[in-house]
Amino acid sequence: MPWQPELQQFAASLQAADLPRWLTVSTIILLAAMVSSTVGFAFSAIAGAMILHYVPNGVEAVQTMMTASIGIQAYSVAGLWRSIRWARCVPFILGGLAALPAGIVLLLHLEPGAYALAIGAALVAYGIYMLLRRPVVLKGGERRGADVLVGARGGLTGPLAARPGTGLTNWCGLRGWDKVTQRAVYQPYILVMQLAGLGALALVKPQQGALAGAHLAYALPGLAGAVIGLRFFSWMTDTQFQRAIYLALIGSGLALALK
Repeated sequence: MPWQPELQQFAASLQAADLPRWLTVSTIILLAAMVSSTVGFAFSAIAGAMILHYVPNGVEAVQTMMTASIGIQAYSVAGLWRSIRWARCVPFILGGLAALPAGIVLLLHLEPGAYALAIGAALVAYGIYMLLRRPVVLKGGERRGADVLVGARGGLTGPLAARPGTGLTNWCGLRGWDKVTQRAVYQPYILVMQLAGLGALALVKPQQGALAGAHLAYALPGLAGAVIGLRFFSWMTDTQFQRAIYLALIGSGLALALK
């Protein structure tokens, strides 16, 4: 069986001493997935600070969050499949993939404290500003060049903290798209970037088992949380959804700044 080595490694990892940690991290992932799936992003921001207490190795923690995020985004993308316009998504994805190698290099060599506080404070300030002011919508047609640059930003921030979609969610809100259109853009993007990021880490850090069974198992609580979170999403109006995004940005910034 192709997955037998991974399953054996997963079973071996769940020894008596490791089982409490695995259950704790899985519970964190489940709760964070329930909240983040309501708006379609910010899973790593919500779960990251707590996961780092139980997974002190930075690269392993990012792998764990990426794997759980893949479960969340895969379920969400499947539900949104008929609404996805891939021609609209492609510029973001191309920009993200082009910048991804630089993001991997930064993850492996940059001290997290060097960027966490600054990015976190910027997200909090932006979220508060957008909550308090009148809605802003960019006028005009397609903005392919800007789309590529926004996607490239996610290629840098994705490996650093397993959160490639924060900048793109801001951009989708500025475009004035409804809640389904927004999610039909940034959720496929996040899924592609997390898959690419996890694969890249498996190549550059094979000794840490980026695709090991223990990591793959974290997709299951993420998937369960996504099922619940999408129920809340379906009940929200476009206005409520946009406000929820700004609140998620504030929470994401606080979690990153205080990490």
